[in-house]
Amino acid sequence: MSGYTISPTLNKSRVFILQKSELEKSLSPLYYSTLPKKLSSSRKLKEIAFINPTREKPKFNDDELVPYVGLPQTDEHSKSIIEVVLRPYKEVKGRNIIYPNELLFARIEPSVFNKKYILTKDLKGYDFAFTSTEFYVVKGNEVDNEYLLANFLSDYVYKQVEGKTTGSTGRRRLDTEVFADLIFPFPEIELRKKVSEIITKYFSQKQNNEAEADKLLSSIDDYLLKELGIKLPEPPKNTLKNRMFVTNISELSGSRFDPHFNKIFFKEVFTSFSKGKFSISRIKDVVDNIKTGTTPHQKLDPFTDNEGVVFLRNTNLKKYQIDLSDTKYVKTEFAKELTYSVKGEVIMCIAGTVGLSAKNDVENPISINQNVSALKFDDTKINRDFAAYWFNTNIFLELTKRACSVATIFYLNNDNLKLLPIPVPPLDKQKEIAQHITGIRQQAQQLKDKTTELLKKASEEIEEILLG
Repeated sequence: MSGYTISPTLNKSRVFILQKSELEKSLSPLYYSTLPKKLSSSRKLKEIAFINPTREKPKFNDDELVPYVGLPQTDEHSKSIIEVVLRPYKEVKGRNIIYPNELLFARIEPSVFNKKYILTKDLKGYDFAFTSTEFYVVKGNEVDNEYLLANFLSDYVYKQVEGKTTGSTGRRRLDTEVFADLIFPFPEIELRKKVSEIITKYFSQKQNNEAEADKLLSSIDDYLLKELGIKLPEPPKNTLKNRMFVTNISELSGSRFDPHFNKIFFKEVFTSFSKGKFSISRIKDVVDNIKTGTTPHQKLDPFTDNEGVVFLRNTNLKKYQIDLSDTKYVKTEFAKELTYSVKGEVIMCIAGTVGLSAKNDVENPISINQNVSALKFDDTKINRDFAAYWFNTNIFLELTKRACSVATIFYLNNDNLKLLPIPVPPLDKQKEIAQHITGIRQQAQQLKDKTTELLKKASEEIEEILLG
């Protein structure tokens, strides 16, 4: 075996030779292709950190609300918590506990979220939070948490994780024993301190940039409503008195009987619309066509990882934009069974996060699944960018939920979608509003891009220190 060589016709970056004596815990080629290079000094994670430290859980009543973090409350791209939700204690007891400045590491890769390895130090102002068992909680022992975070964000550790996960694509997992054995560089203490300083400075700058970007994006609703001359009523306080109201049966005739649909607040909203600067139409009056997507039956094994027809799911639909960076493909043999959206249409989510919309700027037709609808507007009445921005306002999103059928998740059928309101200023005014909002979004994106560049620079500095 020692004299065996790889044929020059093979791609040496994808083929390698391994001695039997080098086999460890796996027979997977990926496991060995991603083993880290030898370091002059290194430690296993379990030697320098606590993993899921044992802690006495605070006592609460079953219905008492407690802070909680699960996969939906995290964001892969910024590798941080985007929110901490409050849930009844009875729904989360027995979970892990995390304190501020500690780290979360997602050990499962569920296809529904398409998130991988998420880390954080921020609990959004809470003193602690319960976490989903989909996470490992990590706390430094011989090193500080900043040093651990810097390594978790490095390609050196990430490649180890990629090679050591088990399970099928979309549901891979990282076992505790393997996670504990991840190899971390362990240079002298002064260099470790330098690494911690670099990553701390990055997160401080990141926090400032994100706060400024959030401020810009949150101003969009106020600007749009002001330009339309719409002054919304203040939402009522959540009190028993405000949750109870009386209405005449004549007002319910031909309509829905559920209390949420008939809330006084929504009546006040429509009154405020009528007092605005411009007329309010229904979507059906300004749209040429609405089509809902289709999904081939799973039994047909229709999906492929990287070739075929682009298949847009509701998870690829972000506020204002389509994100195809993590998408599925349908085998070309099923192409005729699919429903397509073309450039210029506005795609709206109609299940789950109903109302969330983006204009389709993709050059080639893309297939859409059953959880989204594509709207083709009459260009003589509605500017497509304006429509997409209106759909993403908080008040429109509330109105979409109001119009949904009552089920396990929100679902908005096309008949109800057509009845939703849309302001119709002159086209020149619509274009002016859309261009201004686009400018705001571009400023926010520049701040996000700046954050990405900061991380790249910090990572390069850290890698130079740790790996040379």
